Amino acid sequence: MIFVALHILVVGLAAAHILLRPHRQPESRAAWLLLVMALPYAGALAYLFLGQTNVGRRRVERLRAAFHGLPHPQEAAGWPAAPPVADASEALFAVGRSISAYVPVGGNSARLMENSDVAIDAMVADIDAATDHVHLLFYIWLADRNGTKVAEAVQRAARRGVACRVLVDDLGSRDLVRGPLWRDMAAAGVEARRALVIGNPLLRALTGRIDLRNHRKIAVIDNRITYCGSQNCADAAFLPKARFAPWVDVLMRFEGPVVRQNQHLFASDWMGNGGGDIGDLLRRPLEAAEPGFTAQVVATGPTFRNSAMPEMFETLIYAAKRSLFITTPYYVPDAAMQAALCACANRGVDTTIVFPARNDDFAVAAASRSYYPDLLRAGVKILEYEAGLLHAKTLTMDGQITLIGSANMDRRSFDLNYENNILVESADLTASLRARQESYLAQSRRILPEEVEAWTVWRRIWNNILVIFGPVL
Repeated sequence: MIFVALHILVVGLAAAHILLRPHRQPESRAAWLLLVMALPYAGALAYLFLGQTNVGRRRVERLRAAFHGLPHPQEAAGWPAAPPVADASEALFAVGRSISAYVPVGGNSARLMENSDVAIDAMVADIDAATDHVHLLFYIWLADRNGTKVAEAVQRAARRGVACRVLVDDLGSRDLVRGPLWRDMAAAGVEARRALVIGNPLLRALTGRIDLRNHRKIAVIDNRITYCGSQNCADAAFLPKARFAPWVDVLMRFEGPVVRQNQHLFASDWMGNGGGDIGDLLRRPLEAAEPGFTAQVVATGPTFRNSAMPEMFETLIYAAKRSLFITTPYYVPDAAMQAALCACANRGVDTTIVFPARNDDFAVAAASRSYYPDLLRAGVKILEYEAGLLHAKTLTMDGQITLIGSANMDRRSFDLNYENNILVESADLTASLRARQESYLAQSRRILPEEVEAWTVWRRIWNNILVIFGPVL
């Protein structure tokens, strides 16, 4: 009798919390309820640790206070007047502004890096030329060749009096923070901090989810240069998962007022994770803006508006009129995003998505492929890149709009990770990125409807089982 009462109590409390928790998609509630009903105690325990998008009440307060308490970039003297944007782009930038309050700003320029090594070399050169400050934030920073090159450049900058601040995710960069390179940076005078420190995993799990991570990749140098894209501070060989290498990333080097928005984002992360107040950097007057394109930082995460990243993606997809080209390594969409992509192709837009052929996450790979039949029926062109793990997170639309950054098209980026992206209106930059996207086609295999139709029953069952638990995973 006691066991029955305990069983009812555990299942009832877990089910009630699942049903009452705000901002839950119906499929997410259904997946968690199924898990709790099938495995009552293990399911309830899993929901306790993994069912809530919560980094801890105190952390939420610190992170929100830092973001909203800092002077906003557009308050700085010399901030340019609102740039003219095409009528079709106004709604896109409006959505971006509603998410993180950054306004579209003109006068920007950018250069697409040729590959990972070129990007690291450019970053090292910029750090070596820095005269005031160097700010770096990475989800993963490895002590490999490229990671060491950047760390040594930061040490050189610190020794010559440049203020150097390094922030890494405590989980993604756990090997770095335990190793000698981390200590070497601190000894050289680099201020080095960890984002979302885990500490004791058991105690940490009681106050917030361990797997809510800072997935951003940001470099800001002298309030003048910023980098944005998918690349972590590591070699393309990516030794922790070398069998999937090379990691193929896309990184852009930006100059112009949009740099100040990335500076604000870095400062909010820095201060929200215990760093000192660096708000004065945001009050410095801007240099006179040069002619250039319009851009806007779009920042998302558990302390921002719920479902902000999928809303940004879906707005772009529905806005496409002629062409839409996407690369993403992880595709586990919500129902609205899948419907948006199908609608895009159904209305005649040339719609292409490139995924990696071999994914480092088997569950995500299987879940992604469960969506192939509907996408193909709608006319979406699906390709799988075979020359490594295509890790680039890029979107180009109608020859005019680009979105680049750290966000994947999966539920982790939608609900759990802190992400940073830059939205750009520029025919030239979009053409440059579109050419890079199309270069992947030569090393990719087109997935045809006949191939998917020939999948075995067991493969279909496996894919569809994993996609059911996508909201849980």
